[in-house]
Amino acid sequence: MKKNKTERSPILVAIVGGSGAGKTWLADQLQAILGTKAARLSLDDFYRDRSGLSPSRRATINFDTPRAIDWVSFERVLQLCLAGKTARIPCYDFKTHCRLRSSKLLKPRPIILVDGLWLLRRPSLRRLFSLSIFLDCPASLRLRRRLARDVLTRGRNRASVEEQFWNTVQPMHLKYVAPQARWAEVVLEDDCGKREIESLAARLRA
Repeated sequence: MKKNKTERSPILVAIVGGSGAGKTWLADQLQAILGTKAARLSLDDFYRDRSGLSPSRRATINFDTPRAIDWVSFERVLQLCLAGKTARIPCYDFKTHCRLRSSKLLKPRPIILVDGLWLLRRPSLRRLFSLSIFLDCPASLRLRRRLARDVLTRGRNRASVEEQFWNTVQPMHLKYVAPQARWAEVVLEDDCGKREIESLAARLRA
């Protein structure tokens, strides 16, 4: 069925930054302003299923490189979103590094806010986003936020979180995440406030 002339395809908004940079926070703020016009999608849901590996083997995997993501499934979902179709999203368990049997449905909305570490690295994906935002946040603040998240919600201890951050998260950030700032249309510092967020929301509405 052809779309009405007044109908538009949904627009995708990329929210990119390092672990702990505030991607989820910014998406929350924008969604609160945009209300029912916006839906959410996270690259975190598309980590590869590691259920075929032993727990000890899973513990040795570097999850801070783009290779950890099921890009084929992710791009398929983005294409469904752009077509205005409902997409089925996998559910990932960060404690076990496995996909759950359950899934969730993403129903089309005019604006779809997508957050993730590496959304702008692939040219084929960059072309799908109508707006790309990069959050530039210092390592010290990202580590504090990651500690608060992983210790409280992912069953980690402080020492293991700090060790992983300095051994893999930060080196991989410098190699894979930080360079994406050059492809972002908007770069926000960690102290961005209400004015910047409302400006972004107004841009999306337009």
